[in-house]
Amino acid sequence: MHPNEVKKLLSTHIKCDHIEVYGEDQRHYETLVVSSEFEGLMKIKRHRLIYQALGDHMVADIHALSIKAMTPEEYQILNQQSQDNKN
Repeated sequence: MHPNEVKKLLSTHIKCDHIEVYGEDQRHYETLVVSSEFEGLMKIKRHRLIYQALGDHMVADIHALSIKAMTPEEYQILNQQSQDNKN
C-alpha cells in the first residue's frame, strides 16, 4: 500500500486535524495522527481507533505500524517545544 492510501483510510474514518504517513517500503509505516477524537482517551484506545480505521489492511498489507496519536493541544505543545529547542 502506498502511504497515501493509508492516509486516506485514516482520514476517512477519523476526523484528523493533521496527518502524516511515511512508508518507503510500503509494508512498514510511521504515522502521526492529530485528532480531537483522541481527547480523553488513553494511548491504547487511540491506537485501537487507528487499527479499526485500517481494518483488514493491518493483516493483509501492513506489516508494521508506528503510531503517534495526539490531540490538537498535545501536538501544539510538541511543536512549541520543538520551536523552543531551535532557538
